[in-house]
Amino acid sequence: MDEQALLGLNPNANADFRERALAYFEQLKVSQDAWQVCAEALAQRIYSDDHVKFFCFQVLEHQIKFKYAELTGLQQQLIRETLIAWLQSQMLNAQPEKTFIRNKAAQVFALVFVTEFLTKWPKFFFDILSVVGLNPRGVDLYLRILMAIDAEVVDRDIIHTPEEARRNTLLKDTMREQCIPNLVESWYQILQTYQHTNSELTCQCLEVIGAYVSWIDLTLIANDRFINMLLGHMSVEVLREEACDCLYEIVNKGMDPIDKTKLVESLCQVLQSAGFFSINQEEDVDFLARFSKLVNGMGQSLIVSWTKLVKSGDLKSAQDTLQSIESKVPLMLQLLIHEDDDISSNIIGFCYEYLHILKQLVLLSDQQKANVEAVMLAVMKKLTYDEEYNFENEGEDEAMFVEYRKQLKLLLDRLAQVSPELLLASVRRVFNGTLQNWQNASFMEVEVAIRLLYMLGEAIPASHGAHFCGDVAKASALQDMMRTLVTSDVSAYNHTSVILEFFETVVRYEKFFTVEPVHIPNVLMAFLDHRGLRHSSPKVRSRTAYLFSRFVKSLHKHMNAFVEDILSRIQDLLQLSPPENGFQMLLSSDDQLFIYETAGVLIVNSDYPAERKSILMRNLLNPLMEKFKILLEKLVVEQDEERQTVLADCLNHAVGFASRTSKAFSNKQTVKQCGCSGVYLDCLQSFLPALSCPVQKEILRGGVRTFLHRMIICLEEEVLPFIPTASEHMLKDCEAKDLQEFIPLINQITAKFKAQVSPFLQQVFMPLLHAIFEVLVRPSEENDQSAALDKQMLRRSYFAFLQTVTGSGMSEVIANQGAENVERVLFTVIQGAVEYPDPIAQKTCFIILSKLVELWGGKDGLVGFADFVYKHIVPACFLAPLKPTFDLADAQTILALSECAVTMKTIYLKRGPECIQYLQQEYLPSLQVAPEIIQEFCQALQQPDAKVFKNYLKIFFQRAKP
Repeated sequence: MDEQALLGLNPNANADFRERALAYFEQLKVSQDAWQVCAEALAQRIYSDDHVKFFCFQVLEHQIKFKYAELTGLQQQLIRETLIAWLQSQMLNAQPEKTFIRNKAAQVFALVFVTEFLTKWPKFFFDILSVVGLNPRGVDLYLRILMAIDAEVVDRDIIHTPEEARRNTLLKDTMREQCIPNLVESWYQILQTYQHTNSELTCQCLEVIGAYVSWIDLTLIANDRFINMLLGHMSVEVLREEACDCLYEIVNKGMDPIDKTKLVESLCQVLQSAGFFSINQEEDVDFLARFSKLVNGMGQSLIVSWTKLVKSGDLKSAQDTLQSIESKVPLMLQLLIHEDDDISSNIIGFCYEYLHILKQLVLLSDQQKANVEAVMLAVMKKLTYDEEYNFENEGEDEAMFVEYRKQLKLLLDRLAQVSPELLLASVRRVFNGTLQNWQNASFMEVEVAIRLLYMLGEAIPASHGAHFCGDVAKASALQDMMRTLVTSDVSAYNHTSVILEFFETVVRYEKFFTVEPVHIPNVLMAFLDHRGLRHSSPKVRSRTAYLFSRFVKSLHKHMNAFVEDILSRIQDLLQLSPPENGFQMLLSSDDQLFIYETAGVLIVNSDYPAERKSILMRNLLNPLMEKFKILLEKLVVEQDEERQTVLADCLNHAVGFASRTSKAFSNKQTVKQCGCSGVYLDCLQSFLPALSCPVQKEILRGGVRTFLHRMIICLEEEVLPFIPTASEHMLKDCEAKDLQEFIPLINQITAKFKAQVSPFLQQVFMPLLHAIFEVLVRPSEENDQSAALDKQMLRRSYFAFLQTVTGSGMSEVIANQGAENVERVLFTVIQGAVEYPDPIAQKTCFIILSKLVELWGGKDGLVGFADFVYKHIVPACFLAPLKPTFDLADAQTILALSECAVTMKTIYLKRGPECIQYLQQEYLPSLQVAPEIIQEFCQALQQPDAKVFKNYLKIFFQRAKP
């Protein structure tokens, strides 16, 4: 072997050596016989360096995985002998191999097993066992090999091909027939030999049993000698976690429901008599987490058995199993309430399924009712935050608790299905008890009390409507709790979790305020002062901005008296200023968007006359326009690039804020009716100069373009005078992306205003097309995928534009461009339909072609167009689907083919018998189509039902393709 190259295997080697080692590995992988050198090195222990030994195993692994079939019988035998020789050498080594080498060796053994066991090496396990005996090093390797085989053959997390799955089934069947009892015996001997002297080997062996028990005969393991030994391990600290996992796998195995109940019961009796059912909070949490998982498995297995027995009608056995389940509930509750969330989380599955059983029972016994109440109290207790929870900087522990809370919420929902009255009464008791004395309660207690009120909304769905009916006699528990919440001053509690829960809850139950609007002013004040939008925590301010907008939107009918007061109080939050001298605004620009929208909603939905609304909207937007003008002037002269970006972002926010206020308008309250057209037209006037700014074009154009989209919706035709100037600026110095984003704007105008924009479209049509063509022919790097994708998207946008123009009845815009330009446009569409392997664009092109045929293809159509139809459109309908890239198995391509069929059908409808004659006598014969197929094609085309031809066309091209 190349000794120099091997030096590079050392992790401390320099980059050159490592590079050389890597190249050497690649060289050995492709070499015919290099693996033999590695095999010899391993069998004869030539190298002592760990990394070289690992390297040799890697070369062997590659050979077995990818080239085994190429080896001769003798060479395959050599690999088997090498592995056994290496295994024998391990018995004699002074020092055991490093773990990473043993694991790699086990993988190589497993690969040979998968390849050879069914044919050349049926004695695989016996050969290994005869070498290793009960030698501790040998046993370690034997167990690692068994786990590696499990990973190759059984592991359900690994996706196997159907062929591998069949092979794996055959391997397991053969193992069950030939050697599993011997393997099980070897495991028993290992456990017996090492349970008191070598915990590592014992744990490894328990892991193997747990892995194999799912597919071998359970009686081999679930018998007195094994179970007694495992239960013995449960009392040994270093073994009990693995013993727990092993018992879990045994309990989880699918079996007859009555047998499963017996198995679980017998296990439980022994565990109970050994004292495992009384949980000690001081107990080792790692063990209890495993034990909790085991109890969960036992509980869920019993529930599966109960369900099967009920379905089969064996009610006597079902009743016995139910008693067995009930007897585990006290243990389940002890684990559920455990202060460690992992232990509690592991039992939730059993708890959830148990409640599901209770939901199906007609009458609950007193004990079952007590169980429901106990689960409820446990859930309420476990929902509580820890003292250590970091609200300002949430990390992994916090994320895990949030997930755990979601599981508890599922339990709460299930409790509501079992007994909504009980849940409501329990929550009410906790809530009222806590809020009566919130000043002296910990933040965790107060937060969870409000949280429970919040969670009732989903747990008991009627709460949204029926609970706030306004009828005092029927005033519900929820209404009482909401009244307590908003009158208790708990919003003054100085903890972020409490204040956030308060705001979330008042917004969830906004219907309460329609019944008792008297509480709205207090809640508004909480939103507006230091408790909400001016809170010291940015997290609270941010969330409150969103919740405030929701609160105002849903209750704006009740806010008329407070509109101007709210607007004046949020004035300082609406300021637009780039972060200067380290000054930070209270709200981020994203949060400000919600505040601007809220201001818009208040103004538009107020009862004020249009003149007043107009003044208020102007007061809101004028400062934005003034600031915009100043900042734009600064940007134009700014040299520093970083500062330019800050200014451009700020300008973009200004446009975004103005845009967001317009969301308040509706069909009932249009911009015109509110007298606000003038102020938005002024905004347009103020923002458009940004389009000609020489720097930061992408950000500025993007913002103004979005504003224009909004204004086209809000201002109707009043926006039209601004479009030509805006378009002229946006078509200057264009990149593919600019154009691609500009075209939807033109499409929106065209589709909305149709004939009204015809003169403008006539004018902009060719400049726009020239800009597009110029970008599309611009050379780009051969393998620049990003540029290629940009061009593809631009091409699609271009065709979408033509589709909008033709589909909006504006085809004269194209027709009036002069014969040469019209021809150029038509050729691009033919090219799009045939040349580019992009089914989305092809579909659009065929839609355009069929529309043009419909408009211009008749006897009195566009001069010369009929000629174009026969020379170019008809051939396109055949050439496109015949392309090798036109994949008839692809859904998008089938849609393109469908439009191609529509195009052919439209040509036939417009040209009649002349079209059939052309196909029969000229075009199809030129493609060497057989006369009977031509006949068949023309008959299908003439069918009145368009579907018939569509279906036929697919079959036609499937046959025609090589």
